[in-house]
Amino acid sequence: MDFEPWWLIIVPVLFGLGWLAARFDFRQMLSETRALPDSYFKGLNFLLNEEPDRAIDAFVEVAKLDPETTELHFALGSLFRRRGEIERAIRVHQSLLSREDLPLPDRENAQLELAQDFLKAGLLDRAEQSFQAIIHTRHAQEAIRALVRIYESEHDWSRAIDAVQQLRSRVEEPVPQLAHYHCEQAQALLEADPVDFDAAAQALDAADHAAQQNGATPASEARVRLLRAQWSARRGDLESQRIYLQDVLSAAPDYAGLVAGPLLACYDTLGRGDEGLALLQAQYARVPTLDLFNVIFRALRVQAGAEPAWAFAREALRAHPSLLGLDRLLEVELSQEGEAADNRLVPGADLGLLRSLIHKHTQRLDRYACSQCGFEARRYYWQCPGCNAWETYRPRRLEEIR
Repeated sequence: MDFEPWWLIIVPVLFGLGWLAARFDFRQMLSETRALPDSYFKGLNFLLNEEPDRAIDAFVEVAKLDPETTELHFALGSLFRRRGEIERAIRVHQSLLSREDLPLPDRENAQLELAQDFLKAGLLDRAEQSFQAIIHTRHAQEAIRALVRIYESEHDWSRAIDAVQQLRSRVEEPVPQLAHYHCEQAQALLEADPVDFDAAAQALDAADHAAQQNGATPASEARVRLLRAQWSARRGDLESQRIYLQDVLSAAPDYAGLVAGPLLACYDTLGRGDEGLALLQAQYARVPTLDLFNVIFRALRVQAGAEPAWAFAREALRAHPSLLGLDRLLEVELSQEGEAADNRLVPGADLGLLRSLIHKHTQRLDRYACSQCGFEARRYYWQCPGCNAWETYRPRRLEEIR
């Protein structure tokens, strides 16, 4: 390609155009900078000097002087909520929603932020209304998940189930706690007077279906069978009760300790106490737990006497040493009156003193614990009272899992 002299004109022209564009941008930047309130730069300075409280005050002043700073409003509202200043966060987001010129996407964002403020403040009714207002927007999934949490905290299981169904219609994801929602419904129906057996049975069928859809867990398997056993017991059908309780031993063996007492009582009522005790001993040989040990030892002490009970206890404690197990054993022994001294583990020993010394060390171990937040309780919970998570309690005492 031949060189053309007029090409030399292009270089200075392009240079001049670039210089003019840069000068225009620089002037525009200076103009915008001068338009910013002094409070804005004060806020930045306070942030750089690690003075967040004074920085927030400065940015609040900016927001008052320039109501068009939408993003700054959102940032302040979120910051207030994280700091626990919920009232200030609510005022910021309400001030945004009061603007008639606010674009629709920003209005939806402000409604979502306000709903989260109400939820954080524990104003569940207002939070529910705010989340319902955006349930047909692009924030629908987030709103429905929040509504599920609200209904769950209110123990409104019917509405929680409906909200989960709404969520499942939008996104395919498992909701393991759905089975427990149905179980909670069944539990309430079984505790009512009179019992609505048909409604309770339907709730339990729904719990079974939900567990299969969302991946059945040992906890959900055990709970549904426990409730079916309770349903049978309320109807006076002891044989069905026995079958449901016994199914737990194979379907969810770790939960055997939770059903051992009712199962043995059911066998006793049916006149088959020896058979029930043998069944539990066989289960203990497969999956030993402290709760199961306690039930078996007590039953042996009553049905067979001190010697077989102590023989079982010695063998069990040798295989699985446990201070809590020894404490339970001594508790049962001390509750028996009129027994000969030679029937004791240590003839002539002061079992009361021995038990009091051991009991001081085992009290803190005689609890179930949430694997998520660590909340401890003497009774077993399907939902943690501390963090409200489901199935986070292992069916074993603290001593067994440490």
